[in-house]
Amino acid sequence: MYGIVHSFGGSVFKENEMTLPRMLKQQGYKTAAIGKWHLGFDWKAIMIDPQAKTKAGKKSAYKPEAFDWSKSIPGGPLSIGFDYYFGDGVINFPPYCWIENDKVTETPTVMLDLKDTKPPEGNWECRPGPAVKDWDHYEVLPTLTNKTLEYLDQQTKDEAFFLYFALPGPHAPIIPNKEFIGKSQAGPYGDFVYQIDWITGQVINKLKEKDLYDNTIIIFTADNGPEKYAYSRADKHQHISSGELRGLKRDIYEGGHRVPFIVSWPNKIKATISNETISQVDFMASFAKLTGASLKENEAVDSYNMLDIFMGQTPSAPVREATVQNTKKDIYAIRRGDWVLLDTSTGHHSGVKSEYLKKHGFHAINRKAPGLLYNLKNDLSQKSNVYDQHPEIVKELKDLLKSYRNGTRSAPILD
Repeated sequence: MYGIVHSFGGSVFKENEMTLPRMLKQQGYKTAAIGKWHLGFDWKAIMIDPQAKTKAGKKSAYKPEAFDWSKSIPGGPLSIGFDYYFGDGVINFPPYCWIENDKVTETPTVMLDLKDTKPPEGNWECRPGPAVKDWDHYEVLPTLTNKTLEYLDQQTKDEAFFLYFALPGPHAPIIPNKEFIGKSQAGPYGDFVYQIDWITGQVINKLKEKDLYDNTIIIFTADNGPEKYAYSRADKHQHISSGELRGLKRDIYEGGHRVPFIVSWPNKIKATISNETISQVDFMASFAKLTGASLKENEAVDSYNMLDIFMGQTPSAPVREATVQNTKKDIYAIRRGDWVLLDTSTGHHSGVKSEYLKKHGFHAINRKAPGLLYNLKNDLSQKSNVYDQHPEIVKELKDLLKSYRNGTRSAPILD
């Protein structure tokens, strides 16, 4: 699958596919997802009039009457192993309403209207479609936070639980609540990140209040690098969201895919920094090992057991053979150890300007380049393309990428 699940798109999961919540549920965990769910629902199951559309710019959008909102919506979080779900689906996609488990909590009756309004930074980026009356995007983060704290209030030390809390921020629209405005020195986006930090603190405080903190594994991570607004932010606030890394969201440079990854387990994990390359697909094998779950040969084929890394061990050799980065069809990067190959002429897709590259010392884009090769140990910022100097490394990585793309299992089978 390439691209994303668009408005009213179907589920990305195959029927009965093994997933992290399904695996943990089989091991006796209560499972919940709160927040963003950008993996699709079976909206066709509740559609009653596919022709109920209205013109929205160059495209069309479904009207509220296209659906029977009283019905359960299959194909969502409950269908892949979650016991409970609460969220708005995707903050900038219709329907603009709350969904609890597999039903909307209030019927959408109007089309979203953001006319004559603008978020404090960037654009709304909201696709047109059905909404409940007076839907307020500024209430999304506070509502999700309160729901999460309510869920944690219901938990006890006697029953294991897994909570997937997927915050829609700091994804666009960039809309920090008023009590956080001005808290940073990086404009509205910085304030939005400040709010995410505050929310994280509320979750940790609740776990401590419930005496659950010491025996709860907390993972804080993100899905991709910063959005394209980062370039104008760098000029306006002298703040570069991707730091020394090259690239933003959608780019296959490190700045597009290298994200925060913090694991906390009090009294079990000591404070340390690891240089091991970890992918979020590694959760599956790692937690299978931790909980004693078994995985079949055709399940979690790219997932490595990183439990020892989480616990602070330093292996003599990298655990993960290689990591593939991809956001556009047939445009890939593959990283093995310190080497990363971009099998394309440029990894930029988020509209970088030549002036920005020159100002920060990045090499210019050469559309005729056969490929790009960097050694991250010496060149973390990917400023020097050494593709022509290392033909043997290029060939090895191209062959490995081809093998992965042909469906070869990349991770060892969990013993």
